[in-house]
Order: sequence, then C-alpha cells, then structure tokens
Amino acid sequence: MSKDNNEISISIDTTYLQQESEPENNKFYFLYTVSIVNKGNIGAKLLSRHWIIEDANGKVQDVKGEGVVGDQPYMNPGDEYQYTSGTVLETSLGTMKGSYQMINDSESYFDAEIPEFILTIPRVIH
Repeated sequence: MSKDNNEISISIDTTYLQQESEPENNKFYFLYTVSIVNKGNIGAKLLSRHWIIEDANGKVQDVKGEGVVGDQPYMNPGDEYQYTSGTVLETSLGTMKGSYQMINDSESYFDAEIPEFILTIPRVIH
C-alpha cells in the first residue's frame, strides 16, 4: 500500500495599499496573495485557517476561521489555488505566519504550514 503524501506548497506575494492606508492614524493596509499547490499524491481540501499576525509594536492578532475568502478549495494532485486577502497593521512593518487545516482523500487531517512572511511599506530610494 502506498503512503499518502500530503505535500502542500505555499507561497505569498504582498502589496502595500498606500491609498487605503492612514499612517497618521496608525493604519497600514496590506494585501497578500497566497498560492497553494498540492505537490502530494493525494487530493486534499482546505478546511480552515489559522493566522498569527504581529506588528512592530509586538501586538499579535490570532485569527482563526473556516476556509479562505469564503471558500474551502479542493485540490487534486498538481492543482493550484490562489486567493488575495488583506490585513491592517498599526505599524509599517509586521509579520504573518500560520497554517491551513486540511483533510485528504483518505480522510486524514493534517496541517499545511504557512511560512512566515514580512509586511512592509516600500522604501523610497532617491
């Protein structure tokens, strides 16, 4: 019997939304686009998410919820699912990390780790 290979690859691109942000009110709005690829040999469904968001002041937001952007995507081996969401920080620098709780076609639950990434405003170079 072959062993199920739950291999989920996660990559993230971030964007600072200057027009939505209010630095004078300590509101820095960031978008993040997540690409999730099923590199394993078995289909899997994303059930829920857990984010740990920390700003430069050390303020931590612990966010848990079902699915992502109202969806619980199912991915066959080789499938990619992409979505964009956003967060607001009180500082111009922060980090996000977490995990997706998944279930595979063998009804085994597993976590797909989301590697830590940095949210920061672009620096202007003169």
